[in-house]
Amino acid sequence: MRALVVSDIHGNLQALEAVLRVARSRIGRGFDELWNLGDVVGYGARPNEVIDTLRALKTSRSIHVRGNHDRVCCGLSSSQGFNPIAAAAAAWTRQILRPDNREWLRELPMGPIQATERALCAHGSPLHEDQYIASMRDAWTPLQRMTSELAFFGHTHLQGGFSRCEEDWAEDLPEYDPENSEGIEQYTMEVPLGSRHLINPGAVGQPRDGDWRAAFAIYDETLGQVTFFRTPYDVAESQTAIREAHLPERLAIRLSAGR
Repeated sequence: MRALVVSDIHGNLQALEAVLRVARSRIGRGFDELWNLGDVVGYGARPNEVIDTLRALKTSRSIHVRGNHDRVCCGLSSSQGFNPIAAAAAAWTRQILRPDNREWLRELPMGPIQATERALCAHGSPLHEDQYIASMRDAWTPLQRMTSELAFFGHTHLQGGFSRCEEDWAEDLPEYDPENSEGIEQYTMEVPLGSRHLINPGAVGQPRDGDWRAAFAIYDETLGQVTFFRTPYDVAESQTAIREAHLPERLAIRLSAGR
């Protein structure tokens, strides 16, 4: 079984389309399942189109976990804890969402969700959906207390993860060619039985690790591997859509910086 793992699409249709093209055409036999870790909407200017694309995907199984922006944009919770830019984008998204897509968001389950016997899916920490895991300090308790060996999570927009094997603890960061910042790259990490991993596929629609390319991962359960990917996409088109929607300019600028 091979799962396409995505997170933090944030209404960026161009980035999602690029990810799906690469996952379908450039990765061996493609993928069997979709695991979406949340924040489908918010920030970007194409929320309806992104949801339509996800709903139309033909896979043997699709797992969708709600994110905090999904909750706010569909009206399940307020934007009180958001910064002004995020709150403005959420308000705009709430207004533009079609009723059927708003209802689809409202029905997304809270993580964690057990995806396989070995792996689960969450938006934030597997211990709490809104908790960020950005450092080993954040990862220490979940790695000990989570109910599965593998937990796929998003929320931080940072690709990579954290692992524990007996007394060895490590931060796992993909290694890419610094001279190839415009192309498609991949990095494979082994996840052998008996080891525990928190794995973030990175953000499809708004990376924040200094690499502007859309991020995602493929989990191959049979091989015991996670392969991280970065792929370029039409950033200018995404930025134009944000500006035409009169969303905050910061949301357009940060796409080309990956911050």
